[in-house]
Amino acid sequence: MAETLDLRGARILLCNDDGIHAQGIAVLERIARSITDDVWVVAPETEQSAASHSLTIHRPLRLREMGPKRFAVDGTPTDCALLAVKHVMREALPTLVLSGVNHGSNLAQDIGYSGTVAAAIEATLLGLPAIALSLDLRADAPPAWETVERHGADVVRQICAAGFEPGILVNVNFPGCAPDAVTGIQVVPQGRHMLEDQLSERIDPRGRRYFWIGGRIDGGSVAPGTDVAVVAANGIAVTPLHLDMTHGASIERLARAVGAGAPA
Repeated sequence: MAETLDLRGARILLCNDDGIHAQGIAVLERIARSITDDVWVVAPETEQSAASHSLTIHRPLRLREMGPKRFAVDGTPTDCALLAVKHVMREALPTLVLSGVNHGSNLAQDIGYSGTVAAAIEATLLGLPAIALSLDLRADAPPAWETVERHGADVVRQICAAGFEPGILVNVNFPGCAPDAVTGIQVVPQGRHMLEDQLSERIDPRGRRYFWIGGRIDGGSVAPGTDVAVVAANGIAVTPLHLDMTHGASIERLARAVGAGAPA
């Protein structure tokens, strides 16, 4: 059962994947400070976009204090959430973890690659309420950070009022339009992009072949009533994500196929 999260006197932890100096986390910090005075930042030293839920295990990590309640980690977003909870804030854990605001949307299949979402996943695994926030980018237009600033705190408050269930995080995507053009907030499922990957094959100055994975092009229409469709129509998309990736409907069918029988 979902428990309402009271933000009065809340202690909020901020993480991201764009790095501690990114504009998005500065926007998120202003949003968080409009909710509470107790705001902590533990973020990567450098950009970690598309890091997904990776953890640094083959080298030591460096934690650098950048100022009061502000720390940089030379690792991934997952490292940041883990170090924040297990070390930096271990004496008094955060009430809420906010990750972002990502420079670019995290919709549909993007969720699986996203370091922004991964930090929220790690917080959820550690038993903390978490929200990932991202801003969609529009071609030939500057990032609409003012839209996030206008609507961000209200979105966070409404999600917290609804409460969090164990193993559930919330993914929020803001449209890249002007604040007054936002059509509303919709709670919708994860959609699906019709993506075309850009893969370039090149030759380096020594004559050796290499590959460069570029951006992704949306090559088709999207299903209505999904996160992709809502953001395209200037809405704010709110999507609850479940950490349990088991496809329950397939258990009995697969159990019969392998001769194990369905679980009791």
